[in-house]
Amino acid sequence: MNTVILARAFFGTSLGFHIIFATLGVGIPLMIVIAEIIHQVKGDKDYAIMAKRWTKAFAVLLGVAIPSGTIVGVQLSLLWPGFMEIVGKVISLPFQIEIFAFFLEALFMSIYVYAADRLPPYFRLISVFFVAFGAVASAILITAVNTWMNTPDGFKIKPDGTIYDVQPWDAFFNPSFLSAAFHVAITAYMTGAFAVASVAAFKLLKKRSEKEKAYHLKGLFMSLIVAFVMSFVSALSGHHSAQILHEHSPEKLAAAEGLFDTQRYAPLAIGGYTDPKTEEVKYGIEIPWALSWLAGGTFDTEVKGLYEFPRETWPPFYVHTLFNLMVGIGTLLLGLAGVVLLYWWFLVKKKNKTFPKWLLWSLVLSGPLSMLGIEFGWVFSCSGRQPWTIYRVQTTAEAATKNENLGMLFLLFLLLYAVLSVLTILILTAYFKRNPVSKDMDKVYG
Repeated sequence: MNTVILARAFFGTSLGFHIIFATLGVGIPLMIVIAEIIHQVKGDKDYAIMAKRWTKAFAVLLGVAIPSGTIVGVQLSLLWPGFMEIVGKVISLPFQIEIFAFFLEALFMSIYVYAADRLPPYFRLISVFFVAFGAVASAILITAVNTWMNTPDGFKIKPDGTIYDVQPWDAFFNPSFLSAAFHVAITAYMTGAFAVASVAAFKLLKKRSEKEKAYHLKGLFMSLIVAFVMSFVSALSGHHSAQILHEHSPEKLAAAEGLFDTQRYAPLAIGGYTDPKTEEVKYGIEIPWALSWLAGGTFDTEVKGLYEFPRETWPPFYVHTLFNLMVGIGTLLLGLAGVVLLYWWFLVKKKNKTFPKWLLWSLVLSGPLSMLGIEFGWVFSCSGRQPWTIYRVQTTAEAATKNENLGMLFLLFLLLYAVLSVLTILILTAYFKRNPVSKDMDKVYG
């Protein structure tokens, strides 16, 4: 690998590892808030047990998210010094505010973890609300930097590279910020809900007492409702994201759909792959006029193709595959949540039937699948911007370090991530084996 590709692989691996914990760190607190609200409204202690146990899991995940996020922050300076030179002058504001969001999250999580049983009901709700608020605020603030890279705003640059007329708030609220921040939050909530549903479904596959079975069914039903709603809203927000791409990043939209010729009534290509030799999507299914409608709201919207731009600025062709994987997983999970909820309503609730094992196993896979969707989405977002680090301002080659001794450091960090992954699994497994739900239920119910 040359230095630029190695730097991209190094940083991409670090970010991909951190995103797992960052996403669950946003999604799980929402589930805790909902469980706590249901507990306070209905007086059902099962939901209090859920909130407490999920908080313990969240604390472990946060313990990994903090150092992995710190690593990503340090690597920004080490691997992308050219990029950070501009960031420091234009878009450092979100990084500064994010410190306070994290402080808020950590403070109220500590209060809830160690004092929940001694807090009055209203303060329990306040505590978990600020945990969830701090978590999503941190994610949104960091997303602001990524959206600024896609749609840079709030500064001017001279031909010699001098930055001037900096407007930090304009940079923060860049053209794609609101759409992307909303989409990031919603997909994180969706992933957190599917993670809970995945665990609940796995527990239901084993023999349980009636009390434990009822407990896990409540958790499954609650998480599926959240997952279905968030998946549906995510699909709607994805439609708006396509309109943002059409207006501000036409090369990325063209690459995502394998569109080479500028045209009205542009078709939407589903599946297949973009062949670099023939420069067309092979084995895909085309829906006539659909891309024009997605991009502009009308069938005759003109969508720019890749031939409209210099070849050296084309994103890699594999972004079409990434885009399809991201959308395909989201659609599959939306359908799965809908099917299970219908099965629940018509067969489990009304006819007292049980979930078949194949359906529960499908739900077990939903958690990992939703996380894969998140990973594909982030890789698509960053790869679809290539060859730019800051769109039409700075190329990736200009932003990257000139240090050529990255290989060994990359391998050491891969080892670190492997160790952290194993330790996280072992700690969570050991804790919940020593503290099964039956133990918590005995404490609560006696």
